[in-house]
Amino acid sequence: MSQTMTTDGHRNGVDVPALFATVDAVAAQRELAAFQFRATSRWVSGTHSQSTTQGFYGAGQEHEHARTFVFDADHPAVLVGQDRGPAPVEYLLYGLAACITAGIGNIASARGVTLTRVESAVLGDIDIQGLLGLSDGVRNGYQQVRIDVRIEGDATAEELEAIVQQSRARSAVYDVLTNGVPVEIEVTTA
Repeated sequence: MSQTMTTDGHRNGVDVPALFATVDAVAAQRELAAFQFRATSRWVSGTHSQSTTQGFYGAGQEHEHARTFVFDADHPAVLVGQDRGPAPVEYLLYGLAACITAGIGNIASARGVTLTRVESAVLGDIDIQGLLGLSDGVRNGYQQVRIDVRIEGDATAEELEAIVQQSRARSAVYDVLTNGVPVEIEVTTA
């Protein structure tokens, strides 16, 4: 189903006037750009855990999501889990796919392009020798991640490619994966 610009300014499900108003507001007051997202996690059993996201800080104030989101994570049976949720490394792939896809929706809408299809496949290659402690020469995480984006809309192939590339260039998740970010771990014991 094609989603054209509606009379209220929505294109591809994006409120385009609100998008540009947000950009203008942050440009005028740069302190509004500071956001902090939060997640908590609780061990359940074995390799199974539950993580929760509820609130975050942004645009100068605290916010609550419309509902609390709960995510189960586990390892598959072949990695001594019970497969009660996706593996944590799979969530990383979900995050990357979702961030690139959201960017595509926003950028296409801002450029006046109506999308008819956006799908992606994200593949991550990992050698588990590192995380099992069998080799210090093998990293613990992915050795390579590949994304295959299929996009269709009322623009040329070059314009659609440019939308995907701008989404990649502005993706927070892509940035964290390709540039790294300092991670501190504090431990409290009972």
